[in-house]
Amino acid sequence: MTLIVSNLTVHHGAIRAVNDISLTIAKGELAAVIGANGAGKTTLLRTLSGLNNATAGTATWNEHNLLHSKPEFLVRNGVSHVSEGKAVIPELTVAENLELGAIWRRNNKESSASRDEIISVFPILGERLAQRADTLSGGERQMLAIGRALMSKPELLLLDEPSLGLAPLVISQIFQTIRDLTTSMGLTVVLVEQNAMGALKIADTGVVLNLGGVAVSGSAQALIADPQVRAAYLGY
Repeated sequence: MTLIVSNLTVHHGAIRAVNDISLTIAKGELAAVIGANGAGKTTLLRTLSGLNNATAGTATWNEHNLLHSKPEFLVRNGVSHVSEGKAVIPELTVAENLELGAIWRRNNKESSASRDEIISVFPILGERLAQRADTLSGGERQMLAIGRALMSKPELLLLDEPSLGLAPLVISQIFQTIRDLTTSMGLTVVLVEQNAMGALKIADTGVVLNLGGVAVSGSAQALIADPQVRAAYLGY
Protein backbone atom coordinates (compact mmCIF):
# COMPACT_ATOMS: atom_id res chain seq x y z
CA MET A 1 0.00 0.00 0.00
CA THR A 2 1.45 3.28 -1.15
CA LEU A 3 0.14 6.83 -1.23
CA ILE A 4 0.66 8.07 -4.78
CA VAL A 5 -0.07 11.68 -5.65
CA SER A 6 0.44 12.69 -9.28
CA ASN A 7 0.25 16.20 -10.74
CA LEU A 8 -2.25 17.32 -8.11
CA THR A 9 -3.58 20.85 -8.57
CA VAL A 10 -6.16 22.58 -6.37
CA HIS A 11 -7.65 26.03 -6.87
CA HIS A 12 -9.28 28.30 -4.30
CA GLY A 13 -11.12 30.58 -6.66
CA ALA A 14 -8.45 32.25 -8.80
CA ILE A 15 -5.67 31.14 -6.44
CA ARG A 16 -3.75 27.96 -7.24
CA ALA A 17 -3.23 26.71 -3.69
CA VAL A 18 -1.65 23.41 -4.77
CA ASN A 19 0.36 23.45 -7.96
CA ASP A 20 1.14 20.21 -9.81
CA ILE A 21 2.30 18.25 -6.76
CA SER A 22 3.61 14.70 -7.18
CA LEU A 23 4.85 12.54 -4.32
CA THR A 24 4.98 8.91 -3.23
CA ILE A 25 4.86 7.74 0.38
CA ALA A 26 5.37 4.04 1.08
CA LYS A 27 3.49 1.98 3.62
CA GLY A 28 4.86 2.46 7.12
CA GLU A 29 6.61 5.74 6.34
CA LEU A 30 6.25 8.96 8.28
CA ALA A 31 6.42 11.86 5.84
CA ALA A 32 6.78 15.42 7.11
CA VAL A 33 5.30 18.11 4.85
CA ILE A 34 6.75 21.48 5.79
CA GLY A 35 6.71 25.02 4.44
CA ALA A 36 5.66 28.56 5.26
CA ASN A 37 2.10 29.76 5.81
CA GLY A 38 0.27 29.69 2.50
CA ALA A 39 2.54 27.04 0.99
CA GLY A 40 -0.40 24.69 0.39
CA LYS A 41 0.18 22.21 3.22
CA THR A 42 -3.32 22.20 4.70
CA THR A 43 -4.98 22.31 1.28
CA LEU A 44 -3.00 19.23 0.27
CA LEU A 45 -4.14 17.33 3.35
CA ARG A 46 -7.79 18.42 3.03
CA THR A 47 -7.81 17.34 -0.61
CA LEU A 48 -6.43 13.91 0.25
CA SER A 49 -9.16 13.46 2.87
CA GLY A 50 -12.02 14.49 0.58
CA LEU A 51 -12.68 17.89 2.15
CA ASN A 52 -11.40 19.95 -0.81
CA ASN A 53 -11.97 19.30 -4.51
CA ALA A 54 -9.01 18.83 -6.81
CA THR A 55 -8.79 20.73 -10.07
CA ALA A 56 -6.50 18.20 -11.73
CA GLY A 57 -4.31 15.21 -10.99
CA THR A 58 -4.75 11.93 -9.13
CA ALA A 59 -4.24 10.57 -5.62
CA THR A 60 -4.60 6.93 -4.65
CA TRP A 61 -4.17 4.91 -1.49
CA ASN A 62 -4.45 1.12 -1.45
CA GLU A 63 -5.94 1.35 -4.97
CA HIS A 64 -8.69 3.68 -3.73
CA ASN A 65 -9.13 7.04 -5.42
CA LEU A 66 -8.86 9.68 -2.68
CA LEU A 67 -10.13 12.53 -4.83
CA HIS A 68 -13.81 13.45 -5.04
CA SER A 69 -14.66 10.78 -2.44
CA LYS A 70 -16.81 11.40 0.61
CA PRO A 71 -14.81 11.56 3.85
CA GLU A 72 -16.86 8.72 5.37
CA PHE A 73 -15.93 6.47 2.42
CA LEU A 74 -12.27 7.22 3.02
CA VAL A 75 -12.54 6.47 6.76
CA ARG A 76 -14.09 3.12 5.94
CA ASN A 77 -11.14 2.44 3.67
CA GLY A 78 -8.47 3.19 6.24
CA VAL A 79 -7.88 6.95 5.96
CA SER A 80 -8.19 9.23 9.00
CA HIS A 81 -7.62 12.99 9.10
CA VAL A 82 -6.89 15.07 12.22
CA SER A 83 -7.53 18.65 11.22
CA GLU A 84 -5.73 21.72 12.49
CA GLY A 85 -6.77 23.08 15.88
CA LYS A 86 -7.26 20.01 18.09
CA ALA A 87 -10.47 18.92 16.36
CA VAL A 88 -12.66 17.54 19.11
CA ILE A 89 -16.28 18.24 20.03
CA PRO A 90 -15.99 20.37 23.18
CA GLU A 91 -19.48 19.62 24.57
CA LEU A 92 -18.90 15.87 24.55
CA THR A 93 -16.93 13.88 27.08
CA VAL A 94 -13.61 12.23 26.31
CA ALA A 95 -15.36 8.85 26.12
CA GLU A 96 -18.03 10.20 23.75
CA ASN A 97 -15.43 11.78 21.49
CA LEU A 98 -13.56 8.48 21.28
CA GLU A 99 -16.78 6.61 20.52
CA LEU A 100 -17.42 8.95 17.59
CA GLY A 101 -14.18 7.74 16.04
CA ALA A 102 -15.61 4.23 15.82
CA ILE A 103 -19.16 5.22 14.86
CA TRP A 104 -19.11 3.29 11.60
CA ARG A 105 -17.85 0.09 13.20
CA ARG A 106 -20.49 -2.46 14.10
CA ASN A 107 -18.50 -4.61 16.51
CA ASN A 108 -18.69 -3.17 20.05
CA LYS A 109 -16.06 -5.59 21.31
CA GLU A 110 -13.58 -4.32 18.71
CA SER A 111 -14.43 -0.72 19.56
CA SER A 112 -13.86 -1.38 23.25
CA ALA A 113 -10.51 -3.01 22.48
CA SER A 114 -9.53 -0.01 20.37
CA ARG A 115 -10.42 2.35 23.20
CA ASP A 116 -8.27 0.33 25.59
CA GLU A 117 -5.41 0.54 23.09
CA ILE A 118 -5.79 4.33 22.79
CA ILE A 119 -5.78 4.70 26.57
CA SER A 120 -2.59 2.63 26.76
CA VAL A 121 -1.00 5.15 24.35
CA PHE A 122 -2.50 8.19 26.11
CA PRO A 123 -3.01 7.14 29.77
CA ILE A 124 -4.22 10.63 30.75
CA LEU A 125 -7.30 10.12 28.58
CA GLY A 126 -8.24 7.13 30.70
CA GLU A 127 -8.31 9.42 33.73
CA ARG A 128 -10.47 11.95 31.87
CA LEU A 129 -13.11 9.72 30.25
CA ALA A 130 -16.03 11.39 32.02
CA GLN A 131 -14.77 14.95 31.51
CA ARG A 132 -15.99 17.26 28.78
CA ALA A 133 -13.41 17.88 26.09
CA ASP A 134 -13.48 21.63 26.72
CA THR A 135 -12.07 21.07 30.22
CA LEU A 136 -8.89 19.47 28.87
CA SER A 137 -5.56 21.18 28.40
CA GLY A 138 -4.36 21.90 24.87
CA GLY A 139 -2.07 18.89 24.87
CA GLU A 140 -4.81 16.60 26.17
CA ARG A 141 -7.20 17.81 23.47
CA GLN A 142 -4.60 17.02 20.83
CA MET A 143 -4.14 13.56 22.29
CA LEU A 144 -7.92 13.10 22.18
CA ALA A 145 -8.08 14.24 18.55
CA ILE A 146 -5.40 11.75 17.56
CA GLY A 147 -6.98 9.05 19.71
CA ARG A 148 -10.38 9.57 18.10
CA ALA A 149 -8.81 9.23 14.64
CA LEU A 150 -7.10 6.00 15.70
CA MET A 151 -10.42 4.53 16.87
CA SER A 152 -11.31 3.90 13.22
CA LYS A 153 -8.21 1.67 12.87
CA PRO A 154 -6.66 3.67 10.04
CA GLU A 155 -3.77 2.62 7.85
CA LEU A 156 -3.14 6.14 6.54
CA LEU A 157 -3.16 8.96 9.10
CA LEU A 158 -3.19 12.60 7.96
CA LEU A 159 -2.13 15.02 10.71
CA ASP A 160 -2.45 18.79 10.30
CA GLU A 161 -0.32 20.91 12.66
CA PRO A 162 -0.60 18.73 15.81
CA SER A 163 1.92 20.99 17.60
CA LEU A 164 -0.08 24.18 17.05
CA GLY A 165 -0.38 26.24 20.24
CA LEU A 166 1.27 23.68 22.50
CA ALA A 167 4.10 24.13 24.99
CA PRO A 168 7.54 22.84 23.88
CA LEU A 169 7.54 19.91 26.31
CA VAL A 170 4.09 18.80 25.16
CA ILE A 171 5.16 19.15 21.52
CA SER A 172 8.07 16.80 22.17
CA GLN A 173 5.71 14.27 23.75
CA ILE A 174 3.21 14.49 20.88
CA PHE A 175 5.94 14.12 18.24
CA GLN A 176 7.47 11.12 20.01
CA THR A 177 4.04 9.49 20.28
CA ILE A 178 3.44 10.01 16.55
CA ARG A 179 6.79 8.37 15.79
CA ASP A 180 6.01 5.46 18.13
CA LEU A 181 2.52 4.97 16.64
CA THR A 182 3.95 4.83 13.13
CA THR A 183 6.21 1.98 14.20
CA SER A 184 3.95 0.06 16.57
CA MET A 185 0.75 0.22 14.47
CA GLY A 186 2.39 0.07 11.07
CA LEU A 187 0.77 3.36 10.11
CA THR A 188 1.60 5.48 7.12
CA VAL A 189 1.57 9.08 8.34
CA VAL A 190 1.52 12.40 6.50
CA LEU A 191 2.45 15.05 9.05
CA VAL A 192 1.87 18.68 8.05
CA GLU A 193 3.83 21.01 10.31
CA GLN A 194 5.12 24.55 10.67
CA ASN A 195 7.49 23.20 13.34
CA ALA A 196 9.75 22.05 10.53
CA MET A 197 12.74 20.85 12.53
CA GLY A 198 10.62 18.95 15.05
CA ALA A 199 8.71 17.21 12.27
CA LEU A 200 11.80 16.30 10.23
CA LYS A 201 13.56 14.86 13.28
CA ILE A 202 10.90 12.16 13.66
CA ALA A 203 10.17 11.66 9.95
CA ASP A 204 11.50 9.17 7.43
CA THR A 205 10.98 11.47 4.46
CA GLY A 206 10.46 15.19 4.08
CA VAL A 207 8.58 17.29 1.54
CA VAL A 208 9.10 21.06 1.42
CA LEU A 209 6.26 23.02 -0.18
CA ASN A 210 6.66 26.54 -1.49
CA LEU A 211 3.95 28.56 -3.24
CA GLY A 212 1.85 25.43 -3.70
CA GLY A 213 4.55 23.27 -5.28
CA VAL A 214 7.23 20.85 -4.13
CA ALA A 215 10.45 22.83 -3.64
CA VAL A 216 12.53 19.86 -2.48
CA SER A 217 11.95 16.37 -1.12
CA GLY A 218 14.04 13.47 0.12
CA SER A 219 15.05 11.68 3.27
CA ALA A 220 14.34 13.75 6.38
CA GLN A 221 17.92 13.52 7.57
CA ALA A 222 19.24 14.65 4.19
CA LEU A 223 16.99 17.71 4.30
CA ILE A 224 18.17 18.56 7.81
CA ALA A 225 21.77 18.31 6.61
CA ASP A 226 21.21 20.42 3.48
CA PRO A 227 22.59 23.96 4.07
CA GLN A 228 20.14 25.52 1.60
CA VAL A 229 17.13 23.84 3.22
CA ARG A 230 18.37 24.82 6.68
CA ALA A 231 18.80 28.45 5.67
CA ALA A 232 15.52 28.77 3.77
CA TYR A 233 13.14 26.65 5.87
CA LEU A 234 14.73 25.66 9.19
CA GLY A 235 15.97 29.07 10.31
CA TYR A 236 19.68 28.42 10.76
